[in-house]
Amino acid sequence: MKTTLIFILILFVVIFISKGIISKNTKRTEQHRYTVIKSYSKFEVRRYEKAIFTSVKLNTEGYKETSSSGFKILAGYIFGDNKTNEKIAMTSPVKMEIGSTPKMSFMVPKGYSMNDLPDPNNKNLVFEMQEEKIIAAIQFDGWANDEKIEQFLSILKNELAKEKIVHTNNFFFLGYNPPFDLIDRRNEVAVELLNYE
Repeated sequence: MKTTLIFILILFVVIFISKGIISKNTKRTEQHRYTVIKSYSKFEVRRYEKAIFTSVKLNTEGYKETSSSGFKILAGYIFGDNKTNEKIAMTSPVKMEIGSTPKMSFMVPKGYSMNDLPDPNNKNLVFEMQEEKIIAAIQFDGWANDEKIEQFLSILKNELAKEKIVHTNNFFFLGYNPPFDLIDRRNEVAVELLNYE
């Protein structure tokens, strides 16, 4: 009994220390910068800065398959699967377009231009410059899945309709945490707004 209690105590200490290290590393990851324009009861309206993204279109279905396939390709590129074997820092959040043609994107870290990014070995990868955008985002925690994404997409759509806010109807998922982050996970469903004032 005493041994079991000691083991449980040690396990909690290890988890607590690991969580602190992981959380510190996650907070240091460069994020796509934005300013909050307005906070509503269930969502925020934000202005995102112009940024370059590395993207890949996928022939997949559902969150699990798309996130797994997309992450493998994009992570491969930033970990050195490119013409110069250059490693590029990870950024946050990972963006995944929701719909009939899934697409996953990583933001390129500051300091790179379209011209000095190493060419990918995978011909399906493309670089895209995204101009400043105004988006609405709703947040949820825990582990993402198709049901949760659909639930919060529906809530966001209804809230925007209530506020008479016009949007593109092209919703996307934003995931902020690496797979080894077990708690305090941040996920969002978002959509670009049209003529927001």
